[in-house]
Amino acid sequence: MEVRSEGIRLRFWFVRLCSSIVLWICLVQLVTVSELWHSHLISGITSGIYNIAQIQLPKQHENGVDHLPPVFLPPRNYTSNGFLRVSCNGGLNQMRAAICDMVTIARLLNLTLVVPELDKTSFWADPSNFEDIFDVKHFIDSLRDQVRIVKRVPKKFSSKYGHTSLEMPPVSWSNEKYYLEQILPLLRKHKVLHFNKTDTRLANNGLPLDLQKLRCRVNYQAIKFTPQIENLGRRLIQMLHEKGPFVALHLRYEMDMLAFSGCTQGCMEKEAEELKRMRYAFPWWREKEIVSDERRSQGLCPLTPDEAALVLQALGFGRKTQIYIAAGEIYGGERRLAQLRAAFPKIVKKETLLDRDDLQYFQNHSSQMAALDFMVSVASNTFIPTYDGNMARLVEGHRRYSNFRKTILLDRKKLVELVDMHQNGTLKWNEFADGVKQVHEKRTVRPTRRTVIIDRPKEEDYFYANPHECLCEETNCDEFLGHHNSSSQVA
Repeated sequence: MEVRSEGIRLRFWFVRLCSSIVLWICLVQLVTVSELWHSHLISGITSGIYNIAQIQLPKQHENGVDHLPPVFLPPRNYTSNGFLRVSCNGGLNQMRAAICDMVTIARLLNLTLVVPELDKTSFWADPSNFEDIFDVKHFIDSLRDQVRIVKRVPKKFSSKYGHTSLEMPPVSWSNEKYYLEQILPLLRKHKVLHFNKTDTRLANNGLPLDLQKLRCRVNYQAIKFTPQIENLGRRLIQMLHEKGPFVALHLRYEMDMLAFSGCTQGCMEKEAEELKRMRYAFPWWREKEIVSDERRSQGLCPLTPDEAALVLQALGFGRKTQIYIAAGEIYGGERRLAQLRAAFPKIVKKETLLDRDDLQYFQNHSSQMAALDFMVSVASNTFIPTYDGNMARLVEGHRRYSNFRKTILLDRKKLVELVDMHQNGTLKWNEFADGVKQVHEKRTVRPTRRTVIIDRPKEEDYFYANPHECLCEETNCDEFLGHHNSSSQVA
C-alpha cells in the first residue's frame, strides 16, 4: 500500500513539473509573437509577465538559503544601427544616472551598447571598473529584451583595423528629437560613437512615457551592486536595525564639496585657503572666486555639522536617536563632529560599525564605499540630506519608489537665517525650534509631479529625484499625484 502511495505522489509531482514547463514555453512563445506583431495588448501582457518574473520570484534570504534565480525575457531581435560607447563622468550617483540615460538612448536609436566605462580621473580617482561596482551579468541579462549590451566593441571596429570612432559629448538636457535627428545619422556613418561625457545628457521632461519608464527600470531593477557590496551593505543595514530605528544623515561637509562650492562656514582661515587652492588646482571647476557668505545666504552651501545638530534637535530628534553618517571623510575630522556627537551620542559610520578587514577591499575605492552609504540611506527609517547633490537626489528617488519612505528635504536658505538669528540671540530656542518645524511641515517627500521650467532644465526638478511617471501604474496619474500637486509650467 505504501509503495502504491509513493508511486501516486511521484506521478503527481511529474505532472506538475511537465505542466510548469509547458506553461513557460507558452509564455516565451507569447513574448516572441509580441515582438513580431508589436501589439500594444500583448506588450502589456508581457510587461506584466516581466514584472512577475522580476519582482515576485523569491530572492535570497538572510539565512543564506538559495532560491530560484530571476527569469529574464528573451533577447529583443533588432537590426543594430551601430555601437554606442560611453565614458561616464563624476561620482558614483552621477554615473549611475548617466548609465540609465545611455541605456534609454541606445534603445531609442536601436543601438548596441558597450558596457559603460567609469570615471577614473575625477577628484575621487577611483580605479574601479563597471564590474567592480555593478553586477555586469545581471545588467546585461535583465535588459536583453530592450537593448543588446556587449562588453567590448568587435575587433573589426578597433583602431588596429584602421577604424576610427567618432568621439563627442552629446548636448545636455536633450530630448528624443535631438538624438533621432542629429545623433542617429552620425552613427549610421561612423558605426561606433563614443560619448565622452554622459552627465545630464537626457531631458528631465517631455520624453515619451515608455522611455521614462525604461529609465526607471534600469535604475531600480537592472543596476545592482556586486554580491560583495550587496552582502556587506545588508550586514550594515541589519546591524543598524537591530539597534532600533535610525536616521541616515547625508552630511556633505567633505573637502571636495567645500572646495567646489566655495563654502567655508565653520572653517579656520588656514582651511579656507587650502580649499581655495584646491579649487584652482582643478581646471574643470570653472568658478574660482566665490564669496562664501553670499553663497551660504542663498542656500547653496551644505550645512555644517554644527548647523545639522541644531536642525535635528529642532525637528524633535532626541539624544537617543541612532544616526548613521552617510558620507566620506568629514573635513576637519572628529574635531568638526564634536557638537553633533555631543547632541547625538549614538552616531555611527560604516568605519565604526565594520571591522577593518571588512572594509579592506574597499579602501581607496570611493565609489564602492559610496555604494554602501547609498544602500544604507535607501533602507533608513528617515533620510536627511544636508545638500541636494547627486547622491541625495538619487536616494530621494529610490525612497519615493519604495513607497515614499520618510525623507526630509531641508530648506537651507531659510535654515541659515534661523540658525544665525538663534546664535546671535535674536531667537530663543523655542522660537527657533518652532520656526524650523514650521518651515519643514510640507518638506517630506510625497506624491507630486516634477516642476517644469521651460528653457531652464538645470533649475527644474531632477527626473531621478522624482520619477513620477514610474510611481503609479496608470498612464494618467492625476488621481495618485493629486491635482493640487501638479507642477506649474514656469516660463
